[in-house]
Amino acid sequence: MTTEIFLPTTENMLRAGEMIRRGELVAFPTETVYGLGADGLNVEACRKIYIAKGRPQNKPLTLHVADFTQIAELAEISSVAEKLIKKFCPGPLTLILPKKDIVPDFVTCGSKGVGIRFPDNKIAQDLIKISGRAIAAPSANISGEAAPITAREVFDNLSGRVRMILDGGECLVGISSTVLDLTDGIKVLRQGTISISDINKSLCD
Repeated sequence: MTTEIFLPTTENMLRAGEMIRRGELVAFPTETVYGLGADGLNVEACRKIYIAKGRPQNKPLTLHVADFTQIAELAEISSVAEKLIKKFCPGPLTLILPKKDIVPDFVTCGSKGVGIRFPDNKIAQDLIKISGRAIAAPSANISGEAAPITAREVFDNLSGRVRMILDGGECLVGISSTVLDLTDGIKVLRQGTISISDINKSLCD
């Protein structure tokens, strides 16, 4: 497989969206790191992510969305989740919410919760909208390697494993999103640039 880097022109974005709809992989930037994207409701497409990354089969995938309506289609939104979404989204926050039946068990590794992220990056948002899909997109690297923040780093890591990399320059944040599990109370699974104090303050406002 030949891997190529493309600028996010209108033509290339349309091509990338079509590739996602066809069940292929596309690497693209978010504000945190580059993601390796596939149609998040297509099991066979998501399986390609695990193969390309060498990702452990027990690690669920996060679904990336481009608007609030899309979140409601995929997951149940509690009052706490709604408050956090309004405060921090779009942004570097992943919320694990009770999934709806539309989300395949394969994506969540059998869990009843699904990770949802609304990235604050125009290229990512445009790709989601153009494809018409919620996009599963873990970091675009071989599992265990550093998460990439440039298209070149994606190429160096995944050359021959993904056809198309959209080059959006260097990611602004450079570290992965904060992850909160809201399926049973509030559990912090990973802290990113959004701190626990920021989260606590937003819930008290």
